[in-house]
Amino acid sequence: QVQLVESGGGLVQAGDSLRLSCAASGRGFSNYAMGWFRQAPGKEREFVARISGDGGILDYADFVRGRFTISRDNAKNTVYLQMNSLEPEDTGNYYCAQSAGHYGHSSRSTYEYWGQGTQVTVSS
Repeated sequence: QVQLVESGGGLVQAGDSLRLSCAASGRGFSNYAMGWFRQAPGKEREFVARISGDGGILDYADFVRGRFTISRDNAKNTVYLQMNSLEPEDTGNYYCAQSAGHYGHSSRSTYEYWGQGTQVTVSS
């Protein structure tokens, strides 16, 4: 059974930075793409970023491109999301997810396992 545990969320001011981490256990981490999604109150869960199993393919939602960076350390079974220049619109619960395959996709339905989420709140 795969377990994903996010950490690193918090309350920050606009313009600040945060780094989220997601520790995975349960199956060959480097074989699977990882993704970050977020959900604001009253809104659908949306794609933020993904990274392929070997780290060679990165993909971002347009609204975070240039501000957020996804990375992974396969030796530590951990994926990260570095978030810079945070805006109040970035507020939400951030979830990491493990894909069913090596390359991943931006669609939620292609992810098999999900963490419980970590809350990010950005004040103006």
